[in-house]
Amino acid sequence: MEPARWKPNVTAAAVIERDGRFLLVEEETRDGLRLNNPAGHLDPGESPAQACAREALEETAHPFEPTALVGIYLSRAPRSGRGEDVTYLRFAFCGRLGEPLPGQPLDAGIVRLLWLTPDEVRASRDRHRSPSVLRCIEDYLAGVRYPLSLVTMHACAARPA
Repeated sequence: MEPARWKPNVTAAAVIERDGRFLLVEEETRDGLRLNNPAGHLDPGESPAQACAREALEETAHPFEPTALVGIYLSRAPRSGRGEDVTYLRFAFCGRLGEPLPGQPLDAGIVRLLWLTPDEVRASRDRHRSPSVLRCIEDYLAGVRYPLSLVTMHACAARPA
């Protein structure tokens, strides 16, 4: 019998800054209320940038257009007592945030949106859903930007028409 194949969970996150504050979502998780960048899992047939735009809209009710890749992050979330050990591969993008869409519901589990200063994000580290929350903001503040073309998607991976 072959051993189970290890596969990281691929996620896409939006690093959204306006006037020196960063947009985070407060969300209900199995571990209680946590803070996260607007983020979520890559769906079949979509690129990481497309997933980022979709997740930002679903979690904030604001359209979001990725303009640059901030970084790619690998983290692990062992959950003692549950027998789970999950690894995440996160693509974090910065970009342009549009105006909120009237009537656009927030994803289930999203409690509220918060605009925090970098110091407030640092001070809330114990409430972050992932160590990547702060790391991608710190990279953004350091001016790290890569072109979207760094992540390519072959046509065979795209959604069928």
